Amino acid sequence: MGAGDYRGPKVLIPVGLGLNCEAETAHAFRSLGVEPDLVHLTDLFAQRGPRPLADYQVIAFIGGFSYGDHVAGGLVLATRLRAHLADDLRDFLDRGGLAIGICNGFQTLVRLGLLPGPDSGAHDFVQRADLGPNDRLGYRDAWVRLRVEPDTRCLWTRGLESVELPARHGEGKFLTEPAQLVDQLAEDGRVALRYVDAAGRPTEQWPWNPNGSAGGIAGICDRSGRVFGLMPHPDAFLHPWHHPDWRRQRAPETLEPAGLALFRAGLEAARELV
Repeated sequence: MGAGDYRGPKVLIPVGLGLNCEAETAHAFRSLGVEPDLVHLTDLFAQRGPRPLADYQVIAFIGGFSYGDHVAGGLVLATRLRAHLADDLRDFLDRGGLAIGICNGFQTLVRLGLLPGPDSGAHDFVQRADLGPNDRLGYRDAWVRLRVEPDTRCLWTRGLESVELPARHGEGKFLTEPAQLVDQLAEDGRVALRYVDAAGRPTEQWPWNPNGSAGGIAGICDRSGRVFGLMPHPDAFLHPWHHPDWRRQRAPETLEPAGLALFRAGLEAARELV
């Protein structure tokens, strides 16, 4: 199936208020034959229309610095989403909608309580985890290697085993209270991606793990596998030449970039809703 052959679901990309990755995220969906709707968050909060999310099967929460990352990354946006759109988001998810949160979008979904979500699978918007400052304080911008967990529930990583993506963040250390919840999430298949070292082993060590997340956790999903968040940027690896070593890779022109593959897997899962 070529990039222009995909007949997919309707995709919403909320934009504005400090978010800044809408162009590349929209390009990812367009490359797969889907024209997303970019809607300003103020319009969504104003409830313009009876149900602003009713027509969509996918929502992409993009990267950037929502509200300038005041207080904590994604916290203000999560608070406003909970206040204005909780019922609409619950309806969206209850009818099978898919969501991806990238970097600031991941921070938002965690602080909104949609990730990792409750064991029951119900959407109660209670925060159960956090993304704290990197162990080595400061903003880290570098490519990372990731392992896709073979037993993950995540629909966005189906068909993938390992990926390389750029990561760029200062608050990406995945934290839970109690700490043992990390192991429970892994046992339940809600850990989707882990940072790995040069030998392909999950690691907490810098520089392979840019933030020190326990168990090398780089991305998680909810119990349904439809809501997915990750700190690295799939939206920044959509063409082979985006990779710094693309000319050294074997037959690079025949390989689908890992970022595009993640978006394709999500769209294929959402296609069942159309």
